[in-house]
Amino acid sequence: MNTKALYTGSFDPMTNGHLDIIKRAARLCDELTVGIIGNPQKKAMFTLEERATMMREALEGIENVKVEHFSGLTADYVNENGFNVIVRGLRSTLDFEYEAPMERMNARLFDHDVETIYLMADPAYSFVSSTIVKEVFNLGGSIEGLVPDVILKYMKRI
Repeated sequence: MNTKALYTGSFDPMTNGHLDIIKRAARLCDELTVGIIGNPQKKAMFTLEERATMMREALEGIENVKVEHFSGLTADYVNENGFNVIVRGLRSTLDFEYEAPMERMNARLFDHDVETIYLMADPAYSFVSSTIVKEVFNLGGSIEGLVPDVILKYMKRI
């Protein structure tokens, strides 16, 4: 069976925690799509296309990973593209409490069997979120080591 997985997020910006989950998920499946979704409730630092461009650079060399962006329901995107695995990263039990109801709702909306796999964050990145990274960066603090170098390069251009 071909494992076609989807890992979604706003990735604004992508962090080393995201990168760790992507690398580990890529080892578990045949194809991994990183799906960048816009969240209208969050103030974005980068457009969807800018995030896709940066992430493609950061993920260069991981052969079975591609980056796309989409809008709308994740379940619709899964149904339209035939994914059979959803990958979610967890930093703590609080993330699980947030993710579990979404997983249950998505399961109702899928038109085929889809498994959700939760990967725990590397402890080195368990405190890192895009929101925290943006806040520290915007206040002049160092975020080196928390985002891939290519992402930091783009952030410094703003």
